[in-house]
Amino acid sequence: MAFNTGLSGLRAASVDLDVTGNNIANASTVGFKSSKAQFGDLYASGFLSAGTNPIGDGVRVQDVKQSFGQGNISFTDNGLDLAISGDGFFILNNNGEVRYSRAGQFGIDKDGFIVNNQAMRVQGFTADEDGNLSGVRGDLQIETGNLAPRRTTNLQTDLNLDSRQSVLASSIRNWNPLTAAELQGENFSFEYGVGQPAFPVSFGVGDPISTIVQELASAPGVSASASTTTDVPPIASITDFATFTLEVVGDTPPERPVNLAGVTSLSELASRINDVSDTSISASIVGGNLRIQHSSGETLRVGFDGSTTDYVGNIFVNTDRSVTGLAGSVPAEVATAFSVIPDVTNAFNPIDQRTYNHATSTTIFDSLGNPHELTQFFVKEPPAGTGVGENQWSVYVQIDGELVAGTADTPYTAVFNESGELESIDGDPNGEIIVTDWTPKDANGDPNGADGPPTAAELGDIVSPIPEPPTTSSFVINLSNTTQYGAAFGVNDQRQNGYTTGRLSGLDVSDQGVIFARYTNGQSQSLGQVSLASFNNVDGLSPVGDTTWVETFDSGQPIIGAPDTGTLGSIKASSVEESNVDL
Repeated sequence: MAFNTGLSGLRAASVDLDVTGNNIANASTVGFKSSKAQFGDLYASGFLSAGTNPIGDGVRVQDVKQSFGQGNISFTDNGLDLAISGDGFFILNNNGEVRYSRAGQFGIDKDGFIVNNQAMRVQGFTADEDGNLSGVRGDLQIETGNLAPRRTTNLQTDLNLDSRQSVLASSIRNWNPLTAAELQGENFSFEYGVGQPAFPVSFGVGDPISTIVQELASAPGVSASASTTTDVPPIASITDFATFTLEVVGDTPPERPVNLAGVTSLSELASRINDVSDTSISASIVGGNLRIQHSSGETLRVGFDGSTTDYVGNIFVNTDRSVTGLAGSVPAEVATAFSVIPDVTNAFNPIDQRTYNHATSTTIFDSLGNPHELTQFFVKEPPAGTGVGENQWSVYVQIDGELVAGTADTPYTAVFNESGELESIDGDPNGEIIVTDWTPKDANGDPNGADGPPTAAELGDIVSPIPEPPTTSSFVINLSNTTQYGAAFGVNDQRQNGYTTGRLSGLDVSDQGVIFARYTNGQSQSLGQVSLASFNNVDGLSPVGDTTWVETFDSGQPIIGAPDTGTLGSIKASSVEESNVDL
């Protein structure tokens, strides 16, 4: 009897040594949980046994209890090494068998799945192609392909327009049938039609209409040009007025009026120009055309941009007509030389900083991921009515040097109240501009093959916000948070939702276990979320090796959720939980 009692002690000591040895052996095993042997004494008992102090029969091992206390967290250089700070277990798929572990040494296999060192797949909540977490549990997989580009459908611009800015003044100095001073690149048009000419000037058959306005260059330092030259239609064929556009640019010169009275030919016109004193400009007839040039030999060019006609006869400025600029009509009266009434509103020219108050640029993207530069220009306008309690600004939108959103013809009008807050843009209280006329182009100015503007049938379907998935180049500019305070112009925020394609450059994991992919285009997208499991009785889990456990009847079923929710711990990326063995 005593011999058996002694053997029980040896067996118990052996178990204790085995447990201790196992703890020591796994002192450096990531995620390992130490164990401790628990013993109980033995007593012989029988139906007829008696006495108050029975002698024991030895010792037995009651349990080998694991300690699931938190181990120290150490940092690593692997972004997919994960440690759990708090309660919970990683969920692993071992070829259909579910296991649980605290060891977070993970990597990616050849198929992109996140696995541990034994190729068990980490499970979590998967995400769709837009990075939205689905709440459906599955094996987490990293897509290593390029991130598809996304076209811009929304541009948010929050800025402050300086209310102290003045309405920009025009630089028009004088305009008459023969002289125009600096126009700062403004485009003006005039009309002609059937009626008694104020100043008859004769031209030969087929003479280009550019000869009509060569005299505009009679002032030193002024040059004029046009994209097309046209012929003047036969007087008998004119049934309505035709409009041509003239662009004059140059430094501010002194006015050099030339009297047209009695001029009936190009040669007489040249003679009148040459009679003007104190000028370096000379005129001559070359090839049937009037040529104006500097005395130094630099040719001055002027022309018209308009429709093609075949006029032969008299050309004139008709009575009661007007010289029209982009800023509005300027009345002109016919005389030997008529004058333009100065217009204090400056015509907008995106290449001339003197014609707008503020501008801001950003990059947007087409459906192919090509970048394009969008610039918004803001021009302060004269107040409407009394000007009390209301301020107005014109808004122009330019993409790659071309005005869009219809602002080439008519700008948007932003109206601010007396508090400096935006009331509306063209009457829209939402403060939005919907661009529907943009055709993405390449560096040569040709359409690049990306989605373009909507068709006439589709135009009615373009609303804000742009429906997903977008099928045209249309997008919304939101200026609702724009203000007009008495402070310097500043862009408080400017963001858009488009981007070009990108390659996977790295992974980040948040405290909530969300796995974010970083791409070379600066974008990030969630690929999924690590899920954790907890148990009502963790001591009931059965260890099965490889620092993993399986559930048992004693442990109860797992309670699965996202990290850092409920009783579950948080995730620490680039970290592992060390063994909790205390040597």
